Amino acid sequence: MSKTAHIFLYFLFIACSFSAVFSQNQKIKATSVSRLSTDADDFSGYDSFGYSYQIKNNVFSKTKGKEIFEYKNVSLGKITKVDLQNPLKIVLFYEDFNTVVLLDNQLNKVTEINFSLNNTPIVVSAIGMSTQNQLWIYNALNQQISLFDYLKNEYKTVSTPLIETIKYYQTDFNTFYWIDKKNNWFSCDIFGKTTSLGKVSDFDAIEIINNHQYLFSKANLLYFKDITSTNSNAFSEIEILEKSFDKFCYKDQILSIFTAKEIINYKIVTP
Repeated sequence: MSKTAHIFLYFLFIACSFSAVFSQNQKIKATSVSRLSTDADDFSGYDSFGYSYQIKNNVFSKTKGKEIFEYKNVSLGKITKVDLQNPLKIVLFYEDFNTVVLLDNQLNKVTEINFSLNNTPIVVSAIGMSTQNQLWIYNALNQQISLFDYLKNEYKTVSTPLIETIKYYQTDFNTFYWIDKKNNWFSCDIFGKTTSLGKVSDFDAIEIINNHQYLFSKANLLYFKDITSTNSNAFSEIEILEKSFDKFCYKDQILSIFTAKEIINYKIVTP
């Protein structure tokens, strides 16, 4: 090979290396749009009507301006999970008592389901709202994803048993997403079709946007990742002012950062 060719390949290698490093360190600008003082123990997110949801002393509340609605049920212990997909039918999960409570938009109880009383043995360790009066359920007894019709009290299994332990899960009406303890990412639709979506970055917390994008935090830094990127190692850091935070939520290009004193809302535009 000629000296000129060697020089060309060297500079090509340098250019590719620079491109890879740059793609891993590109930044997403976050623009602060609002701040809300809070003394809540946990922030659950916003709905499409602008209400915020939080938990304080195990009391679940919904607020906007001077409006406030509350729900508490001391007999069921700690609230484990809140699902706000349908703000007209909110899901509260009390894992210690294997029970779900459905609330209306004023936080009145509509339905309470104790899965321990079901004819089919069910121990719920993951739950979310699905379509047509159904709930997503991961039954720890058979390690399978299922659908439960809460009006008809009908239960059906849709997946084969999962091999690895669920590290994180998230649902929408049509899909149950999960990440196992090896950081492998999967989805299961309402017909039981299971798809491997790849491997996610190591994370402290994570939120799935769709079947190829997610946000994650690591060491109090926030990142955006698109697995369809031409550079499989590429991710983008999201620039926020907070040096530490308890939780983040994302909905419709609004990133909400929850700290001990405030909820800070940022507008972000993902690549």
